[in-house]
Amino acid sequence: MTLRLYDTATRSVRDFVPMTPGQVGIYLCGVTVQSSPHIGHLRSAVNYDVLRRWLLHTGLEVTFVRNVTDVDDKILQKSLEQGRPYWAIAFANRLLLDRDYRTLNVLPPTYEPLATGHITEMHDLIAELIERGHAYPSAAANGDVYFDVLSFPEYGALSGQKPDDMRAGGEVLERDKRDHRDFALWKGVKADEPQDAYWPSPWGRGRPGWHIECSAMARRYLGDEFDIHGGGLDLTFPHHENEVAQSKAAGLGFARFWVHHALLNLGDSKMSKSLGNVIDLDSVTASGIRPVELRYYLGSPHYRSRIDYTDDALREAAVAYKRIEGFVKRAAEVVGPGRPKAVPPAFADAMNDDLNTSAALAVVHDTIREGNTALAAGDEPAIRGALTAVRAMLGVLGLDPLDDAWGGGEGGNDLKPVVDSLVALALEQRAQARARKDWAAADQVRDQLKNAGIQVEDTPAGPRWTVGEQH
Repeated sequence: MTLRLYDTATRSVRDFVPMTPGQVGIYLCGVTVQSSPHIGHLRSAVNYDVLRRWLLHTGLEVTFVRNVTDVDDKILQKSLEQGRPYWAIAFANRLLLDRDYRTLNVLPPTYEPLATGHITEMHDLIAELIERGHAYPSAAANGDVYFDVLSFPEYGALSGQKPDDMRAGGEVLERDKRDHRDFALWKGVKADEPQDAYWPSPWGRGRPGWHIECSAMARRYLGDEFDIHGGGLDLTFPHHENEVAQSKAAGLGFARFWVHHALLNLGDSKMSKSLGNVIDLDSVTASGIRPVELRYYLGSPHYRSRIDYTDDALREAAVAYKRIEGFVKRAAEVVGPGRPKAVPPAFADAMNDDLNTSAALAVVHDTIREGNTALAAGDEPAIRGALTAVRAMLGVLGLDPLDDAWGGGEGGNDLKPVVDSLVALALEQRAQARARKDWAAADQVRDQLKNAGIQVEDTPAGPRWTVGEQH
């Protein structure tokens, strides 16, 4: 079955056929680093990481570009509020973003360009647009350059917006636009902004507009035309609409598919720093939820389904993941970790159906039920088959408990051998107490382990211990 993806531009689910056989180019609009990341940003990261992992699993070579916007209106405003250089704020928040991506086992991008590192490419693209009659420097000679929306008849096709319905903004007279619908490609110097946030240009000192950076960077790393452009649904207009306009007006084919993910809401609004209604990774882990459980929560719904965040839903997801983890570890104790191979056909069908992770996880849970039946029967070939299938599916989803990223591999946790030895010593003491029928001492060892967060389960093969609650 061919992968089918929902394309915002055509408002339909279409067969995805790479432009170049065997290769896929993806551009994802990354984060504007005016502040630390929240779990809404992490939903985007997880969703596109799953897309990338599925493409890799099917044998395709993926070039994955995820930009960082490190200069814009919001960052400059933070600079003024905090009395810190804009670049210091951007860098500090980039480090936090990278940390959170690693913590959630998000694969690093092939390239992660910064807006401030591609000023030359933006100048080149702006010059082309002026030459083609689609952009103009401000008549006030203040350094501003605007895209002429009415010069591009297809404007609004991606988002469904109609130029005639667009209302005037307050910037029309102040910045000398020809039309209120025009948008900035290059922003000239303003007295009320940090004066170290500007670069020379053919039109005067200034800085890039938000939209031009993505067109320039996508072109730099993926060429004039590429396979997939991703981002949040809230970016469709104006950001992505403006990207389409300026790129196609310059004669570029640009993105062949537009793949948008739905938002993560808290209450009635999307999670947003500007609204002050955010939850970050540190607060989630402080509540006892592990990063792998958060990833499961963020990746379980279909990427085009809105997530209405609640603590209860997050904890239910954590319980569901613990069941998966429990099976994998029990099965690995019996037959070894195995080598994940092909995924079941039903899982592949779900993933090829517009990345239906909800249906794909249903296949995971069905396979685990079969595996638990095999464990109860001591059927090692069936156990091994279920385990390798489950691990293959979880690998695509970035959720394999035995992945080093989650501390499950040989090199994933330096303290694991120490903990193993200490727990083994405690269990030996418990076994000796049981052998001499000192049930109080045996129970005391078990209770002490439980207080330390270690659950002991007596099995026909001997005691088995796990960290955390059993469900």
